[in-house]
Amino acid sequence: MSTEIESAQPSNEDRNIAVLTHLGGIFFGFIPSLIVWLIKKDSSNATWLSAQAREALNFQITMFLGYVIAWALTILLIGYLFFAFVAIINFIFCVLVAVKVSQGSDYRYPFSLHLIN
Repeated sequence: MSTEIESAQPSNEDRNIAVLTHLGGIFFGFIPSLIVWLIKKDSSNATWLSAQAREALNFQITMFLGYVIAWALTILLIGYLFFAFVAIINFIFCVLVAVKVSQGSDYRYPFSLHLIN
């Protein structure tokens, strides 16, 4: 599900920031991606980084909604399993995407809500 946003290779600094943005979602949720996206969204020389921050933000919003649903389902006790499932999916995809963007590749999460365009 990889799509190319920009043909030029991103700089090492942009790739490092993108890796930290995606990995930051594991520990801090949507906050790192929101900060990077707000800072870089209007920058003409950081379109790749802005797109990656937007992808990470959309995915973390999707994960947040998953956590909210899991919390609501804890009344039925299945929420605890769903909460663990969402946490594992978040970890796996954040690490997978961090590896991809460290190589300069572009990546779109396969099942994230695209709320921020």
